[in-house]
Amino acid sequence: MRIRILLADSHPAFLTALSRCLRDQEDIEVIGQAKDGGAVELTQQLTPDIVLMDIDTSVPASVNAGRQIHRDQPDIKIIVLSVDPVPLHVRQMFKAAASGYLLKDCEPERLLAAIRTVAQGGTYVSLESDCRPQDDPKQGT
Repeated sequence: MRIRILLADSHPAFLTALSRCLRDQEDIEVIGQAKDGGAVELTQQLTPDIVLMDIDTSVPASVNAGRQIHRDQPDIKIIVLSVDPVPLHVRQMFKAAASGYLLKDCEPERLLAAIRTVAQGGTYVSLESDCRPQDDPKQGT
């Protein structure tokens, strides 16, 4: 059975890139894309297994959307994608019903692991950037 995903982000280019990243996965199907706060309505229409939700533009609106999705359809899981790992935002989203939290610059493998973990009922949190420059072992010698 395929994991049905709804993507929700305010940036069309990011939605397109994310959709392309997921489309080659045999066990994942992107069933819709919501822009500018349309996640709640589209979730009600499409009933995905997981909503991948951005919180970059409005944290309170995202928290409220997460709560509403969970209240209306508690079986739908939410994975948050964020630019910054602000501890308050992480706590707010988990209180609102998130099952996963990742930074947007994570490697695709980490995102896929999060989707599969959450789809199986688990929780996935990654607050580390996969794109930070690595320390140069030759410096300081």
